[in-house]
Amino acid sequence: MLRMKLRNISQIKPLVFQFIFSALFIYGHLGCTTLQPKPSFEVGQIYDVSDQTLLTVDDLIPHLLAADVIFLGEEHYTPSHIEAAITVLDMLRKHQRLPGLAMEMLSWDGQAGLDRYINKPEMTVAEFLEESRWKENWGGDFPDYQPLVDYARTYHLPLLGLNPPRSLVRLVATKGLTEALRASDFASWTMTEGVTNNPEYESLIFEQITACHPKLPDHVYRRIFEASIIRDEGMATIIRNFLDKRPTPQTPLVSYTGGGHIQYDVPVPKRVKRTHPAIKTVTIYLVAWDPSKNEEILAELHEGIADYVWLTPLGPNGLQPRCG
Repeated sequence: MLRMKLRNISQIKPLVFQFIFSALFIYGHLGCTTLQPKPSFEVGQIYDVSDQTLLTVDDLIPHLLAADVIFLGEEHYTPSHIEAAITVLDMLRKHQRLPGLAMEMLSWDGQAGLDRYINKPEMTVAEFLEESRWKENWGGDFPDYQPLVDYARTYHLPLLGLNPPRSLVRLVATKGLTEALRASDFASWTMTEGVTNNPEYESLIFEQITACHPKLPDHVYRRIFEASIIRDEGMATIIRNFLDKRPTPQTPLVSYTGGGHIQYDVPVPKRVKRTHPAIKTVTIYLVAWDPSKNEEILAELHEGIADYVWLTPLGPNGLQPRCG
């Protein structure tokens, strides 16, 4: 039986279908200690999920330095998660690893604008938003993500858009995958390894779709699911392309997406490893902690949601809804 089937449906941390429907506490002087049966969760804790021990940020360094891809899974619009990502990027740079940064909030059709923003200091934010097609694709408040984008600009890091254009995702959601793949709009955005699915992925995604959108017709569920395939396979394609073209084998990529795209190593990480089985990856699941999440976090630790779980402060809007 797939491990995600063991979860209580009320504890599912769903993918947010965005295209469809403090100084970091960072380190408590914690040391490595074993997780107790009834742990006392608090902001700043980092758990090694494999053996359920507490770590400091410094304990992560050797794992980050050995990785080809570091998958960070955020809760959208949470400032402490941007800060955590910047902390990871800082650690890599300070150890002579000049990483690339790939973001779910940025899309393929805006890549030329991303490149210009990194390389042209005279380019304004307004120009960046237009050329990156921010409004057409992600569409949320850019200031929430600007610190991470500007970090890449300050240190001249490669900045990659992970998401397929919204128009393609919408095409799949409305017409279905088979018909969408025949459309001329898709021809110029070929995914190098094709579109694939597997039972583990299908189980995970359908479990979340039906929990968040009950009582929809079956064909609607199928199209939402197929749109999720396009998004995850598209993100994996960008990461695979980076790995194939990176300047040196010691050049890592930090992938910054919603947590749903990395959970249980399935949606994006497994797709990357399908064609690059030898790469080393690290998955870090960022959780904006609140006492009401204790049972959920405990379940995620026991079920292996990622390599590491990092508890951070809530964002200014407090607890986020489970379904976007």
